[in-house]
Amino acid sequence: MKNALFLLLMVLVLSPFALCEETIIEQDEVFTTNSIIDAIVRDMPFKLKIENENEPEPFNTVQISPAEQYLLDNINMQKHINAIGQKLLNANKIDKRMIFVYHSGNSKFSLSEGLVKRQIYIYDDTVQYTQDDNEIAAFLARQISKMEESYAGMGRGMLVSLQIKCAPKKYELVFDKRAVDFMVTAGYNPIALITFMNKSEPQRRYDRISNHNLLSKRLAMIYEYIYTKYPYFIKNNDYLFNESYQNFLLTSKENRKKFYEKIKSGSKGKVDYE
Repeated sequence: MKNALFLLLMVLVLSPFALCEETIIEQDEVFTTNSIIDAIVRDMPFKLKIENENEPEPFNTVQISPAEQYLLDNINMQKHINAIGQKLLNANKIDKRMIFVYHSGNSKFSLSEGLVKRQIYIYDDTVQYTQDDNEIAAFLARQISKMEESYAGMGRGMLVSLQIKCAPKKYELVFDKRAVDFMVTAGYNPIALITFMNKSEPQRRYDRISNHNLLSKRLAMIYEYIYTKYPYFIKNNDYLFNESYQNFLLTSKENRKKFYEKIKSGSKGKVDYE
């Protein structure tokens, strides 16, 4: 009897603690929205953290110096020029070795030095006139024409290289037409040769007493060559609304008028462009 009374007394004494423990566990497991609101209202230091398992870890940003950035820019530009230049060489099956050298800044090396070393130099003061790969290809295609010619003739091309340097006038028109062919074969738009030269090369005062042709004459002959041999690019002109091309159309009215008259007459003779 005493043992039974003792057990009953222990149950009565310990039962509040058991109920309290059960209540605490239940509150930990079931955390309701009301409890969050209550915590905010009471200004309790309660914080919610939303985790997204699919969110990538932030990348570690590496700070590089201006000198390193300058080097990276030069490397990227050199790669780009190499790709365009070698595409021109490979597409046209030009088996004469030459390399492309990009230099930031203004021109330093002369044409004669490039011809001797078979290196095609391109500088920022040339790149600044280009707005797309076609115009870069236009510049490189003309230089490739010169370098290819420097392999011909006596002295492993030394005599021809000297002639190109000292008397460029008779070579300019040949190189212009050859550049058009190189560009078309490699998949570039030859109209870009007109837009590039129109904004990058000056107009000289005289033609007959100069060792260079007037730029207006060269541009007119390039236009005639494209019109005659590659009419697709005139009929489907991607550069029609290009400002440089529009300027060419404006400044070449008289020369193009002469050319159109030649077409109408069926003449096979040369047009005396100015």
